Amino acid sequence: MYTRIVVGIDGSELATKALRHALTLAKQSHARLFVVTVTEPSVLISPGAEMMAINTGELIAELEAAKASSAKATLDEAQALAKADGLTIEPIHVPSSVAADALLDTAKAQGADLIVMGSHGRRGLGRLLLGSQAAEVLARSTIPVLVVK
Repeated sequence: MYTRIVVGIDGSELATKALRHALTLAKQSHARLFVVTVTEPSVLISPGAEMMAINTGELIAELEAAKASSAKATLDEAQALAKADGLTIEPIHVPSSVAADALLDTAKAQGADLIVMGSHGRRGLGRLLLGSQAAEVLARSTIPVLVVK
């Protein structure tokens, strides 16, 4: 039925549920599974910054490194789940992007015929999928989207 599936994860319980569903689908249909986690661009906002002199380059580099480390941990957990099911995944970290854009772009680049995602995700640095991002993917996708609740 499906040959190439993209699933978005962020480490949340609901994303893990979506991943488990995608693993089952991939196993049943012998599909390749691309597991995507996205980290948003780092932005620093500081009122009164005109009065301060700080090296924002260093701060942003540290934020990006922390987000990359978190993304790696999230993808490592996904690989462990897949391995336990006797499957392999293709992990993808998309840095400095909006989740909906990253999932849609990855699906297109990989020739996916299904996107699987949670209906919402967690907030904070590790955020991937919010209700608004799921709605955005649903509105813009040209392929089927499975939203797991």
